[in-house]
Amino acid sequence: MTLLVAAVIVHDKATNRVVLLQRSQNAEFAEGMWDLPVGKSEPGEPITETAVRELYEETGLTVKPEALKVTHIIHGAWGVEAPNGFLTIVFAAHEWTGEPENREPRKHAQVRWVDADAIPEDFVGTTASALHGYLTDGLQVSLDGWK
Repeated sequence: MTLLVAAVIVHDKATNRVVLLQRSQNAEFAEGMWDLPVGKSEPGEPITETAVRELYEETGLTVKPEALKVTHIIHGAWGVEAPNGFLTIVFAAHEWTGEPENREPRKHAQVRWVDADAIPEDFVGTTASALHGYLTDGLQVSLDGWK
């Protein structure tokens, strides 16, 4: 079975900033690296609800499901929790309420606004390609681990 995952790019167009998180040193995956707010879908949960829930759980930001725009798809052949592969739907949100905060300090070292022109280099590869594609109106599909 393929694991379904949602990621959210919260983009403040007025200041050209995005909300990023840095994974903690004891994260299960990509320790110390930067990433988008991202998480796996619960059984029976629509992917838009996954995006809204994970964003809130990780950053404290609230978005409405209807405000999410699909911007990228990542299809991985394997994963830490997905030996049969994963499909990540990356959404962009331009409207939200709240200020970013680190609501999961066990998992994340920090959560903060980052200038879109100064994205950290040490970034999870798949979500980095999605974020770059979004910011440049470029690539909309990324593949990972396929032959």
